Amino acid sequence: MKHERHTAAFVRLTPRTTLEAVLSSASKISLILAGLIIAVVAAYMARTLLAPITLAVVLGLMFGPLADRLERTGVPPWASAGLIVVIFIAVLAAIAISVALPLSLWVDRLPAMWERLRSEVAEWNGLLTSIANMQEGLRAAIGEDAQMTVALDDGSPVRDVAWLAPAIVAQVLLFVASMYFFIATRDEVRVAILSLCMTRRLRWRFAHVFRDVEALVSRYLLSITAVNTCLGVAVSAAMWAIDIPSPLLWGVLAFCLNYAIYIGPAIMAVLMLCVGLATSSGVEILLPAVLYLSLNLVEAQFITPTIVGRAVTINPFVIFLALAFWIWLWGPVGGFIAVPFCLICLAIFRNIVPLAQSWPQNR
Repeated sequence: MKHERHTAAFVRLTPRTTLEAVLSSASKISLILAGLIIAVVAAYMARTLLAPITLAVVLGLMFGPLADRLERTGVPPWASAGLIVVIFIAVLAAIAISVALPLSLWVDRLPAMWERLRSEVAEWNGLLTSIANMQEGLRAAIGEDAQMTVALDDGSPVRDVAWLAPAIVAQVLLFVASMYFFIATRDEVRVAILSLCMTRRLRWRFAHVFRDVEALVSRYLLSITAVNTCLGVAVSAAMWAIDIPSPLLWGVLAFCLNYAIYIGPAIMAVLMLCVGLATSSGVEILLPAVLYLSLNLVEAQFITPTIVGRAVTINPFVIFLALAFWIWLWGPVGGFIAVPFCLICLAIFRNIVPLAQSWPQNR
Protein backbone atom coordinates (compact mmCIF):
# COMPACT_ATOMS: atom_id res chain seq x y z
CA MET A 1 0.00 0.00 0.00
CA LYS A 2 2.79 2.36 0.85
CA HIS A 3 4.56 1.50 -2.41
CA GLU A 4 1.40 2.27 -4.36
CA ARG A 5 1.12 5.72 -2.74
CA HIS A 6 4.72 6.53 -3.66
CA THR A 7 4.13 5.31 -7.22
CA ALA A 8 0.98 7.36 -7.57
CA ALA A 9 2.86 10.46 -6.51
CA PHE A 10 5.04 10.26 -9.64
CA VAL A 11 2.22 9.60 -12.13
CA ARG A 12 2.14 12.31 -14.82
CA LEU A 13 -1.15 14.15 -14.92
CA THR A 14 -2.74 14.23 -18.38
CA PRO A 15 -4.68 17.28 -19.57
CA ARG A 16 -8.40 16.89 -18.94
CA THR A 17 -9.69 19.33 -21.55
CA THR A 18 -8.70 20.46 -25.05
CA LEU A 19 -7.65 23.86 -23.71
CA GLU A 20 -5.31 22.27 -21.19
CA ALA A 21 -3.79 20.12 -23.93
CA VAL A 22 -3.25 23.17 -26.13
CA LEU A 23 -1.69 25.13 -23.28
CA SER A 24 0.57 22.20 -22.41
CA SER A 25 1.79 21.92 -26.02
CA ALA A 26 2.21 25.70 -26.25
CA SER A 27 4.32 25.74 -23.08
CA LYS A 28 6.61 23.04 -24.46
CA ILE A 29 6.99 24.88 -27.78
CA SER A 30 7.69 28.13 -25.91
CA LEU A 31 10.44 26.46 -23.89
CA ILE A 32 12.02 25.09 -27.07
CA LEU A 33 11.86 28.48 -28.79
CA ALA A 34 13.27 30.23 -25.73
CA GLY A 35 16.14 27.74 -25.64
CA LEU A 36 16.86 28.29 -29.35
CA ILE A 37 16.82 32.08 -28.94
CA ILE A 38 19.19 31.86 -25.97
CA ALA A 39 21.51 29.56 -27.95
CA VAL A 40 21.55 31.95 -30.94
CA VAL A 41 22.23 34.98 -28.72
CA ALA A 42 24.99 33.10 -26.91
CA ALA A 43 26.55 32.06 -30.24
CA TYR A 44 26.43 35.66 -31.46
CA MET A 45 27.93 37.09 -28.28
CA ALA A 46 30.68 34.43 -28.23
CA ARG A 47 31.42 34.58 -31.97
CA THR A 48 34.99 35.76 -31.36
CA LEU A 49 35.67 32.48 -29.55
CA LEU A 50 33.28 30.05 -31.23
CA ALA A 51 33.76 31.07 -34.89
CA PRO A 52 37.47 30.13 -35.21
CA ILE A 53 36.96 26.93 -33.18
CA THR A 54 34.00 25.84 -35.33
CA LEU A 55 35.90 26.64 -38.52
CA ALA A 56 38.84 24.58 -37.23
CA VAL A 57 36.55 21.62 -36.46
CA VAL A 58 34.96 21.76 -39.94
CA LEU A 59 38.35 21.84 -41.64
CA GLY A 60 39.52 19.09 -39.28
CA LEU A 61 36.65 16.93 -40.51
CA MET A 62 37.75 17.71 -44.06
CA PHE A 63 41.33 16.58 -43.41
CA GLY A 64 40.34 13.64 -41.18
CA PRO A 65 40.56 10.96 -43.93
CA LEU A 66 43.96 12.29 -44.99
CA ALA A 67 45.20 12.05 -41.41
CA ASP A 68 43.87 8.49 -41.22
CA ARG A 69 45.89 7.53 -44.30
CA LEU A 70 49.04 9.06 -42.85
CA GLU A 71 48.52 7.29 -39.53
CA ARG A 72 48.01 3.93 -41.26
CA THR A 73 51.54 4.29 -42.66
CA GLY A 74 52.93 4.57 -39.12
CA VAL A 75 52.95 8.35 -38.67
CA PRO A 76 51.96 9.34 -35.10
CA PRO A 77 48.73 11.36 -34.74
CA TRP A 78 50.55 14.45 -33.46
CA ALA A 79 52.92 14.36 -36.45
CA SER A 80 50.16 13.87 -39.03
CA ALA A 81 48.15 16.73 -37.53
CA GLY A 82 51.19 19.01 -37.51
CA LEU A 83 52.04 18.14 -41.11
CA ILE A 84 48.50 18.85 -42.30
CA VAL A 85 48.34 22.18 -40.44
CA VAL A 86 51.73 23.28 -41.78
CA ILE A 87 50.78 22.42 -45.37
CA PHE A 88 47.44 24.21 -44.97
CA ILE A 89 49.11 27.37 -43.62
CA ALA A 90 51.72 27.24 -46.40
CA VAL A 91 48.98 27.06 -49.06
CA LEU A 92 47.16 30.01 -47.51
CA ALA A 93 50.40 32.00 -47.32
CA ALA A 94 51.18 31.26 -50.98
CA ILE A 95 47.71 32.43 -52.01
CA ALA A 96 48.05 35.61 -49.93
CA ILE A 97 51.47 36.41 -51.36
CA SER A 98 50.29 35.81 -54.93
CA VAL A 99 47.41 38.28 -54.61
CA ALA A 100 49.05 40.86 -52.33
CA LEU A 101 50.82 42.81 -55.09
CA PRO A 102 47.94 42.97 -57.60
CA LEU A 103 45.51 43.79 -54.80
CA SER A 104 47.70 46.70 -53.67
CA LEU A 105 47.85 47.96 -57.26
CA TRP A 106 44.07 47.92 -57.53
CA VAL A 107 43.79 49.72 -54.20
CA ASP A 108 46.11 52.44 -55.52
CA ARG A 109 43.91 52.75 -58.60
CA LEU A 110 40.68 53.14 -56.61
CA PRO A 111 40.46 56.97 -56.96
CA ALA A 112 40.92 56.82 -60.74
CA MET A 113 38.51 53.88 -60.95
CA TRP A 114 35.90 55.79 -58.98
CA GLU A 115 36.16 58.78 -61.30
CA ARG A 116 35.70 56.58 -64.35
CA LEU A 117 32.85 54.69 -62.77
CA ARG A 118 31.14 57.94 -61.89
CA SER A 119 31.53 59.31 -65.41
CA GLU A 120 30.24 56.11 -67.00
CA VAL A 121 27.22 55.86 -64.76
CA ALA A 122 26.54 59.58 -65.10
CA GLU A 123 26.23 59.13 -68.86
CA TRP A 124 23.51 56.53 -68.33
CA ASN A 125 21.11 58.20 -65.91
CA GLY A 126 22.58 61.33 -64.33
CA LEU A 127 22.06 59.97 -60.83
CA LEU A 128 25.49 60.98 -59.61
CA THR A 129 24.88 64.52 -60.83
CA SER A 130 21.98 64.83 -58.45
CA ILE A 131 24.08 63.39 -55.64
CA ALA A 132 26.87 65.85 -56.43
CA ASN A 133 24.39 68.76 -56.28
CA MET A 134 23.22 67.55 -52.89
CA GLN A 135 26.83 67.35 -51.70
CA GLU A 136 27.49 70.90 -52.89
CA GLY A 137 24.44 72.09 -50.99
CA LEU A 138 25.64 70.36 -47.85
CA ARG A 139 29.11 71.85 -48.23
CA ALA A 140 27.63 75.31 -48.62
CA ALA A 141 25.55 74.83 -45.48
CA ILE A 142 28.23 73.24 -43.32
CA GLY A 143 31.36 74.82 -44.73
CA GLU A 144 34.11 73.09 -46.70
CA ASP A 145 36.88 74.08 -44.27
CA ALA A 146 35.08 72.52 -41.32
CA GLN A 147 34.56 69.33 -43.31
CA MET A 148 38.24 69.13 -44.18
CA THR A 149 39.20 69.72 -40.54
CA VAL A 150 37.01 66.84 -39.40
CA ALA A 151 38.41 64.56 -42.09
CA LEU A 152 41.97 65.36 -41.16
CA ASP A 153 41.49 65.18 -37.41
CA ASP A 154 39.58 61.90 -37.47
CA GLY A 155 41.99 59.13 -36.59
CA SER A 156 39.37 56.45 -36.07
CA PRO A 157 40.65 54.09 -38.83
CA VAL A 158 44.07 53.98 -37.19
CA ARG A 159 42.50 53.37 -33.82
CA ASP A 160 40.29 50.64 -35.29
CA VAL A 161 43.26 48.86 -36.85
CA ALA A 162 45.27 49.13 -33.63
CA TRP A 163 42.34 47.72 -31.67
CA LEU A 164 41.42 44.94 -34.12
CA ALA A 165 44.95 43.67 -34.85
CA PRO A 166 45.46 41.84 -31.50
CA ALA A 167 41.97 40.33 -31.72
CA ILE A 168 42.59 39.07 -35.26
CA VAL A 169 45.97 37.59 -34.28
CA ALA A 170 44.37 35.89 -31.27
CA GLN A 171 41.61 34.41 -33.45
CA VAL A 172 44.14 33.11 -35.98
CA LEU A 173 46.18 31.47 -33.23
CA LEU A 174 43.04 29.99 -31.71
CA PHE A 175 42.02 28.62 -35.11
CA VAL A 176 45.42 27.02 -35.78
CA ALA A 177 45.64 25.49 -32.30
CA SER A 178 42.06 24.17 -32.43
CA MET A 179 42.60 22.65 -35.85
CA TYR A 180 45.82 20.92 -34.75
CA PHE A 181 44.41 19.50 -31.51
CA PHE A 182 41.16 18.38 -33.15
CA ILE A 183 42.98 16.45 -35.88
CA ALA A 184 45.47 15.00 -33.42
CA THR A 185 42.88 13.90 -30.83
CA ARG A 186 39.78 13.23 -32.96
CA ASP A 187 39.86 9.49 -32.16
CA GLU A 188 40.10 10.16 -28.41
CA VAL A 189 37.19 12.61 -28.66
CA ARG A 190 35.11 10.03 -30.51
CA VAL A 191 35.86 7.30 -27.94
CA ALA A 192 35.11 9.67 -25.05
CA ILE A 193 31.70 10.61 -26.48
CA LEU A 194 30.81 7.00 -27.28
CA SER A 195 31.71 5.97 -23.72
CA LEU A 196 28.97 8.29 -22.44
CA CYS A 197 26.29 6.32 -24.30
CA MET A 198 24.44 4.04 -21.92
CA THR A 199 23.25 1.38 -24.35
CA ARG A 200 24.89 -0.56 -27.14
CA ARG A 201 22.28 0.59 -29.68
CA LEU A 202 22.90 4.25 -28.80
CA ARG A 203 26.66 3.74 -29.15
CA TRP A 204 26.07 2.14 -32.55
CA ARG A 205 24.01 5.10 -33.71
CA PHE A 206 26.52 7.69 -32.53
CA ALA A 207 29.36 5.74 -34.13
CA HIS A 208 27.51 5.95 -37.43
CA VAL A 209 26.92 9.67 -36.85
CA PHE A 210 30.67 10.26 -36.52
CA ARG A 211 31.36 8.15 -39.60
CA ASP A 212 28.75 9.87 -41.78
CA VAL A 213 29.61 13.39 -40.58
CA GLU A 214 33.28 13.00 -41.43
CA ALA A 215 32.52 11.30 -44.76
CA LEU A 216 29.93 13.87 -45.88
CA VAL A 217 31.86 16.97 -44.79
CA SER A 218 35.18 15.70 -46.11
CA ARG A 219 33.72 14.62 -49.43
CA TYR A 220 31.85 17.88 -49.89
CA LEU A 221 34.73 20.23 -48.96
CA LEU A 222 37.36 18.33 -50.92
CA SER A 223 35.10 18.13 -53.98
CA ILE A 224 34.13 21.80 -53.75
CA THR A 225 37.79 22.77 -53.31
CA ALA A 226 38.69 20.89 -56.50
CA VAL A 227 35.78 22.48 -58.39
CA ASN A 228 36.61 25.96 -57.08
CA THR A 229 40.25 25.51 -58.12
CA CYS A 230 39.18 24.69 -61.68
CA LEU A 231 36.79 27.65 -61.65
CA GLY A 232 39.53 29.98 -60.44
CA VAL A 233 41.88 28.80 -63.17
CA ALA A 234 39.15 29.23 -65.79
CA VAL A 235 38.28 32.74 -64.56
CA SER A 236 41.96 33.76 -64.58
CA ALA A 237 42.36 32.45 -68.13
CA ALA A 238 39.20 34.23 -69.27
CA MET A 239 40.27 37.54 -67.72
CA TRP A 240 43.73 37.17 -69.26
CA ALA A 241 42.17 36.47 -72.68
CA ILE A 242 40.22 39.74 -72.63
CA ASP A 243 43.18 41.76 -71.24
CA ILE A 244 41.74 42.46 -67.78
CA PRO A 245 44.56 43.55 -65.42
CA SER A 246 45.60 41.15 -62.64
CA PRO A 247 43.80 38.02 -63.89
CA LEU A 248 45.29 35.92 -61.07
CA LEU A 249 43.60 38.14 -58.49
CA TRP A 250 40.15 37.56 -59.99
CA GLY A 251 40.75 33.83 -60.21
CA VAL A 252 41.68 33.67 -56.52
CA LEU A 253 38.64 35.75 -55.58
CA ALA A 254 36.39 33.46 -57.64
CA PHE A 255 37.96 30.45 -55.87
CA CYS A 256 37.35 31.90 -52.39
CA LEU A 257 33.90 33.40 -52.92
CA ASN A 258 32.51 30.26 -54.53
CA TYR A 259 32.55 28.50 -51.14
CA ALA A 260 29.57 30.69 -50.15
CA ILE A 261 27.20 29.40 -52.81
CA TYR A 262 24.61 31.81 -54.21
CA ILE A 263 25.95 34.79 -52.27
CA GLY A 264 29.62 34.45 -53.25
CA PRO A 265 28.99 34.24 -57.01
CA ALA A 266 26.63 37.23 -56.76
CA ILE A 267 29.36 39.30 -55.09
CA MET A 268 31.88 38.14 -57.69
CA ALA A 269 29.54 39.11 -60.54
CA VAL A 270 29.20 42.62 -59.08
CA LEU A 271 32.99 42.87 -58.80
CA MET A 272 33.38 41.80 -62.42
CA LEU A 273 30.85 44.42 -63.47
CA CYS A 274 32.82 47.08 -61.58
CA VAL A 275 36.05 45.89 -63.23
CA GLY A 276 34.39 46.14 -66.63
CA LEU A 277 33.18 49.66 -65.86
CA ALA A 278 36.67 50.67 -64.74
CA THR A 279 38.64 49.14 -67.62
CA SER A 280 36.36 49.13 -70.67
CA SER A 281 33.74 51.17 -72.45
CA GLY A 282 30.56 50.53 -74.39
CA VAL A 283 29.19 47.01 -74.53
CA GLU A 284 32.58 45.58 -73.45
CA ILE A 285 31.80 46.78 -69.92
CA LEU A 286 29.59 43.71 -69.45
CA LEU A 287 32.11 41.24 -70.89
CA PRO A 288 33.95 40.29 -67.63
CA ALA A 289 30.69 39.75 -65.75
CA VAL A 290 29.15 37.76 -68.63
CA LEU A 291 32.22 35.51 -68.90
CA TYR A 292 32.27 34.89 -65.15
CA LEU A 293 28.55 34.16 -64.99
CA SER A 294 28.87 31.75 -67.93
CA LEU A 295 31.67 29.85 -66.23
CA ASN A 296 29.80 29.83 -62.93
CA LEU A 297 26.66 28.55 -64.66
CA VAL A 298 28.55 25.63 -66.15
CA GLU A 299 30.16 24.89 -62.79
CA ALA A 300 26.96 25.12 -60.74
CA GLN A 301 24.63 23.27 -63.12
CA PHE A 302 26.87 20.54 -64.55
CA ILE A 303 30.27 20.10 -62.88
CA THR A 304 29.40 20.39 -59.18
CA PRO A 305 26.34 18.08 -59.28
CA THR A 306 28.37 15.48 -61.17
CA ILE A 307 31.37 15.55 -58.82
CA VAL A 308 29.63 16.04 -55.49
CA GLY A 309 26.77 13.66 -56.32
CA ARG A 310 23.29 13.21 -54.95
CA ALA A 311 24.52 11.83 -51.63
CA VAL A 312 25.18 15.33 -50.30
CA THR A 313 22.32 17.06 -52.11
CA ILE A 314 20.27 19.37 -49.88
CA ASN A 315 17.22 21.45 -50.68
CA PRO A 316 18.45 24.75 -52.20
CA PHE A 317 16.02 26.76 -50.08
CA VAL A 318 17.41 25.19 -46.90
CA ILE A 319 20.95 26.04 -48.04
CA PHE A 320 19.94 29.63 -48.77
CA LEU A 321 18.35 30.02 -45.33
CA ALA A 322 21.41 28.47 -43.68
CA LEU A 323 23.72 30.84 -45.57
CA ALA A 324 21.65 33.88 -44.63
CA PHE A 325 21.52 32.83 -40.98
CA TRP A 326 25.20 31.93 -40.54
CA ILE A 327 26.48 34.96 -42.45
CA TRP A 328 24.33 37.17 -40.23
CA LEU A 329 25.60 35.33 -37.15
CA TRP A 330 29.33 34.95 -37.88
CA GLY A 331 30.07 36.79 -41.12
CA PRO A 332 32.39 35.19 -43.72
CA VAL A 333 33.20 32.27 -41.42
CA GLY A 334 29.49 31.55 -41.17
CA GLY A 335 29.19 31.57 -44.95
CA PHE A 336 31.90 28.91 -45.17
CA ILE A 337 30.47 26.58 -42.52
CA ALA A 338 26.79 26.92 -43.51
CA VAL A 339 26.67 23.97 -45.92
CA PRO A 340 28.91 21.69 -43.79
CA PHE A 341 26.63 22.45 -40.84
CA CYS A 342 23.63 21.36 -42.93
CA LEU A 343 25.47 18.14 -43.79
CA ILE A 344 26.21 17.53 -40.09
CA CYS A 345 22.53 18.00 -39.23
CA LEU A 346 21.59 15.66 -42.10
CA ALA A 347 23.93 12.93 -40.82
CA ILE A 348 22.58 13.26 -37.28
CA PHE A 349 18.97 13.15 -38.51
CA ARG A 350 19.59 10.06 -40.62
CA ASN A 351 21.07 8.09 -37.73
CA ILE A 352 19.31 9.41 -34.65
CA VAL A 353 15.91 9.32 -36.39
CA PRO A 354 16.29 6.16 -38.51
CA LEU A 355 12.55 5.90 -39.12
CA ALA A 356 12.81 8.95 -41.36
CA GLN A 357 14.52 6.84 -44.00
CA SER A 358 11.61 4.42 -44.15
CA TRP A 359 8.71 6.87 -44.13
CA PRO A 360 7.94 6.56 -47.87
CA GLN A 361 7.91 2.76 -47.66
CA ASN A 362 5.60 2.74 -44.60
CA ARG A 363 2.90 4.81 -46.26
